[in-house]
Amino acid sequence: MKVLKFGGTSVGSVKSISTVLDILKKETQNGENPVVVLSAMSGVTNLLIAMAEQAAIGNSFSQQLAELEKKHFDVVKALLDVQQQNPVFTKLKIYFNELEDLLNGILSLRELTAQTKDLVLSYGERCSTFMVSKIAAQHFPQAQFVNAADLIKTDSSFGHAKVNMELTEMLVRNYYYENTGRLLFVTGFISSNDAGRITTLGRGGSDYTAAILGSALNAEEIQIWTDVNGMMTADPRLVKKAFSLPELSYTEAMELSFFGAKVIYPPTMIPAFLKKIPIVILNTFDTAFGGTYIKHDVGASNLPIKGISSINEVSIINLEGSGMVGKAGFSGRLFSMLAREQISVILITQSSSEHSITFAIPPADAVKALHLIEQEFELELHAKKLDKPQIEQNLSVLAIVGENMKQTPGISGKLFHALGRNGINVRAIAQGSSEYNISVIIGRADLAKALNAVHDSFFVSLNKTLHVFCLGTGNIGTTLFRQLNEHADFLEKHNGIQVKIVGISNTRKMVFSEDGLSLDNWKESLEASELAANLDEFIAKMQAMNLPNCVFADNTASPVPIGYYEKVFKSNISIVTCNKIGNSGTYAQYKTFKDTARKHGVDFYYETNVGAGLPIVRTLKDLMMSGDRVIRIEAILSGTISFIFNNYKGDVSFHDVVKTAQDKGYTEPDPRDDLRGTDFMRKMLILARDAGYVLEPGDVNIESMLPKACLDAGSVADFYKELNNEGKFFADMKAKAEAAGKVLRYIGKLEDGKVSITLQAVDENHPFYTLSGSDNIISFTTERYKERPLVVKGPGAGAEVTAAGVFADIVNVGAH
Repeated sequence: MKVLKFGGTSVGSVKSISTVLDILKKETQNGENPVVVLSAMSGVTNLLIAMAEQAAIGNSFSQQLAELEKKHFDVVKALLDVQQQNPVFTKLKIYFNELEDLLNGILSLRELTAQTKDLVLSYGERCSTFMVSKIAAQHFPQAQFVNAADLIKTDSSFGHAKVNMELTEMLVRNYYYENTGRLLFVTGFISSNDAGRITTLGRGGSDYTAAILGSALNAEEIQIWTDVNGMMTADPRLVKKAFSLPELSYTEAMELSFFGAKVIYPPTMIPAFLKKIPIVILNTFDTAFGGTYIKHDVGASNLPIKGISSINEVSIINLEGSGMVGKAGFSGRLFSMLAREQISVILITQSSSEHSITFAIPPADAVKALHLIEQEFELELHAKKLDKPQIEQNLSVLAIVGENMKQTPGISGKLFHALGRNGINVRAIAQGSSEYNISVIIGRADLAKALNAVHDSFFVSLNKTLHVFCLGTGNIGTTLFRQLNEHADFLEKHNGIQVKIVGISNTRKMVFSEDGLSLDNWKESLEASELAANLDEFIAKMQAMNLPNCVFADNTASPVPIGYYEKVFKSNISIVTCNKIGNSGTYAQYKTFKDTARKHGVDFYYETNVGAGLPIVRTLKDLMMSGDRVIRIEAILSGTISFIFNNYKGDVSFHDVVKTAQDKGYTEPDPRDDLRGTDFMRKMLILARDAGYVLEPGDVNIESMLPKACLDAGSVADFYKELNNEGKFFADMKAKAEAAGKVLRYIGKLEDGKVSITLQAVDENHPFYTLSGSDNIISFTTERYKERPLVVKGPGAGAEVTAAGVFADIVNVGAH
């Protein structure tokens, strides 16, 4: 036989009670009658507590009592035949009258004792179970209402009574066998003491009732019907990727339950655990779900951990001092005293030197515990052998649980890497010798971020989610969004990465969405946003959202965002940028960015600073990391200038070629940044710094190709006028090179720690002679590539390849 327990939501409405009846029809098809345990209707227990508390302070409870009565009567009217309703209404009305008399007594005395509160609460289960049993009797003539207080006997610890298992099991078995063939509907949660006074079983009491009955009757299994799909890898309200677990061992389920998984409570499992009876967590609202089996003989699993659980609110108390060192019995005094005062200790950690003890308790008990410690250890505190105990508030516990953790190296390393990379500080750590659980105490504000980061880290079958905040919606930003949208499925399938754009800002507006903005209509979302662009507020919102695996993508050419880079790194957020200004400013700034990113364990990727999508920065980094020494770097790193000189042929004017280059998106917003060599200088400077040289922008020797009138023009429009006026200057330069059988090339060189950029006319023997289109080319001469330099060549300008480089950098952040 089976024991089926249905929670408050399962009996909370006409529809859900109908579903319960359908489930029972299936269960009784083979002629077996399960034992059915029911909770109070959803919301009723809270309503009863509210009424009792209102009565105790002298307030009226009549409105809530009428609401309670209506809630039950509405169900009876909807599900019970009219001719059968009166006896049920009569019995329910008797219950409500008894409850009203009891509440009036509380009102008169202005006192609510634990014993009285238990009696008040018992009406929730009594009303729901009686009502459902009578509705069920229309379909199951053998249905019978059972008051569990007649069967489950406890001590007199009202509110959380301790069960007399021997007597209870005898009474349960006798009653069951005396009523063979009956479909028993038993009240959950309630019990009675030897004097027949109502007691309750405390938190998770109805589950506990089911387990007690299952143990007494040696049930085949105990089914807990609730409103979620079994036990999940994490709280689905905080971790959207959480998924249901098909099975757990009793130990794993107890560990997860203790640390906050509210599907089932640890005491519930003990009777079943002792008899090795499987417990199945099922969903009343999704009967097709197969359930989570909690049992003794769990099969092998390839998951490193089974789940991540948490306790949202804890406080910790720190005790330290020389008087603790080598002092036998100190811990015993401390924890015995807390136990006497009914203060539950959630977690304990002690340093190996015995100089300090840290323990976590519910916040409601923190001040009381502090006063008790000060009283218990008054002499030690007075003698300065113990420092004044300190309370830390606003903390949470995160615990990873699983039997596979035992003797598996690297589990704790993976946990702390995930937390550290996301800037989550660990206040205390505890791991039992069983190795089934590692618990950490962290800041309450970081809990959701930590849960998601750890979940992504351990469940590799799931995609890692990157939360990206993008600055700039020009050519590069717009192209990046299109590329991310087009390749989203490929990224998830082949790289195991999901990229969510959670924030976008341009110079006018900004928009945010924690669930990710749709890249099909991001422009409409941005335009519809009521948030005016403000970089201070954008950064503050990014920090406040506190999401795991965050990336700040700077797709602008503005100096303004650079001032925020250090702040972003200190928030443990990686930066991907195509903005060269930061890395090509002062060397002190470049070094600060590098050092801050390294210190906070985040990434700083800027491949597109040098060659758009070409792997130049990464190639140099790999050469340096492998111990190679750079002798010389020669490069054409301006795709813009490359395009201009490759297309400056025939009768076309220099002015027209430059304008075409800008129209194609090859130039910076002001083409002079390219033509005066400023942009090229920045690229060569970044390479030189990455190669290990301490150089400032002024150390780069640049030969300008533009006449002074073009350089001094007040605006971009004025620049183009002057460029047109200087047409003969450029035509003469081109004619001179062509007459010698050469082509014009703007070449940068790094050698012996010096950087120069010069306009050269090169012949067909030079490796840069055949360069075409807007291609970049770079030649690395190193100790290993001395005879034949390592050459990287390809498109070095344009929104498509630059966006692709930013895309690749974002993916590389996800690879860590």
